Amino acid sequence: MQNFDIPLHDIKPIVEIGEYSFYYFLFLSTVAFLVACVIVYLLYLWFKRKKAFNVRKEHKKLLNGIDLSDTKKAAYLVTLYGATFSRDSARHAQMYQNVMNRLEAYKYKKN
Repeated sequence: MQNFDIPLHDIKPIVEIGEYSFYYFLFLSTVAFLVACVIVYLLYLWFKRKKAFNVRKEHKKLLNGIDLSDTKKAAYLVTLYGATFSRDSARHAQMYQNVMNRLEAYKYKKN
């Protein structure tokens, strides 16, 4: 019979190795979650700003849709909605004043 209790000097005992892959996974997961939250927040802001009421856009749409067959009403509407664009630049203010002077003939005047 052979004796298997011979001590082995060349083989070292099992050593525990520090494993950090779980911590790396947690860190990357947290970073990915934060990036996803930032992207969702930026998309929310973009859609919110896109849906916001724009007075200039609305007034331009109303100016384009004015019925010019009723001159008195059209003159008042151009005066009302055109004022939105008169403050853009000095040139726009001058053009607005020119249009207002021309529209005076179509507005109501007391005797």
